[in-house]
Amino acid sequence: MRGTPTARQINGRTYWYDRYRIGTAIHEKYLGEEKPDLLSRLERFDALKDERASRRRERARIVRLLRSERFLGLDGASGSLIAALARTGTFRLGGVLVGTTAFRLYEGELGLHLTLDQTAMTNDIDIASFEKLSLALGDTVEPSLQEVLGGFEFAPVPSIDRNRVWRWRQSNSETMVEFLTPSFEEEEGLKDLPALGVSAQSLHHLNYLIADPIHAAAIYRDGILVRIPRPERFAIHKLIVSNRRKDGPESLKARKDLLQAALLIEILSNDRPADLEEAYSDAMSRGPRWREHIERSLSRSPNSRKLIERSISGL
Repeated sequence: MRGTPTARQINGRTYWYDRYRIGTAIHEKYLGEEKPDLLSRLERFDALKDERASRRRERARIVRLLRSERFLGLDGASGSLIAALARTGTFRLGGVLVGTTAFRLYEGELGLHLTLDQTAMTNDIDIASFEKLSLALGDTVEPSLQEVLGGFEFAPVPSIDRNRVWRWRQSNSETMVEFLTPSFEEEEGLKDLPALGVSAQSLHHLNYLIADPIHAAAIYRDGILVRIPRPERFAIHKLIVSNRRKDGPESLKARKDLLQAALLIEILSNDRPADLEEAYSDAMSRGPRWREHIERSLSRSPNSRKLIERSISGL
């Protein structure tokens, strides 16, 4: 159930619909004719209303505090979409927000203030999850992500494998929604995420990023509870990604990666040096390719290198 149960009388019979909002549009999903089992479901839904209202009030309280500190909120388009994805169970079932959307949410976690320039360049939404976790959960999102994305006018982007879709593009903009998963093989192919009902592009080093994620409140309406990577892992992973960019380490995206890493490393080296040291040491212990990517990025960000070395020394 996504919205409000609504009854309709048709030819003397009662039919129930789930009435809900996607973006600015109101949608209805048929639940069935009024029968004892359906009424029982609706009663259970109603019994949980107070609990849902209590959680909503608490989220709203946190969001008011974040807004009072002038933290950046999500824009209407991104906020309404992420809220709709959250209602399906995407984040409850292993989904983790990554990329710039996740970076923006570190304001509340770390108490930093980001400028629009530091979070600009993309409205894309990237969601990552472990393939094996998705298999083990034995649960699925409801309704399907294809249905939700379709409601926001996103269409599947064709891939090499015609039977698998891992990204969608919005028809009236260039906004993309992409699903990702760690690669533990030589190739970075497509994998299935059964709990989310989609395929995902597998990527090396992603397992490091999304291990042990944290909860975060996204500022939109009365708040959205999502999961994001730990900030220290996000920072070190950005060093790796910056050097792996296909268009080169001097590209605009690679420089943005390095900027985001530098901002987080500066905060963490002061407030959470032990966490930063642990994340750095973990990544450096994973092999020569990992060390190569990190070292090359730090050679272009000498201040970040200095701050990491200070965290390691404990000074």
